[in-house]
Amino acid sequence: MKISTKGRYALTIMIHLGKVYGEDKYLSLTEISEREKISLKYLEKIMISLKKADFFDVQKGKDGGYKLKHDPKNITIGSIIRAAEEDLDVVDCVKGSGCPNKNHCGTYPLWKGLSDEINDYLDSKTLKEYL
Repeated sequence: MKISTKGRYALTIMIHLGKVYGEDKYLSLTEISEREKISLKYLEKIMISLKKADFFDVQKGKDGGYKLKHDPKNITIGSIIRAAEEDLDVVDCVKGSGCPNKNHCGTYPLWKGLSDEINDYLDSKTLKEYL
């Protein structure tokens, strides 16, 4: 399993939003794009995935932008990366209902255990820890 730039940049966006949590301030993607030297168009694509996960409020207009809806201590790193990447499983056979041969496959427990460890680890870390 490899976390793509989409997952890494999603976390970067959320860290920026987390730093201004509690302030009556909306942060623009342009500001994040300029600070991080990441394409604005790419950030806009990533925001679609993060918006579906309901992480932030959006305000349009001159002072508009994005603001976290939830306290960063209540947002896990796993939830952010899964919103961007869809899942964190190391192999396809452990997704969803799993492989139809999982009861007969000698390697299924290994892959399932590894995926569970990765998910559990990332779910044990909160956005607040990285602000």
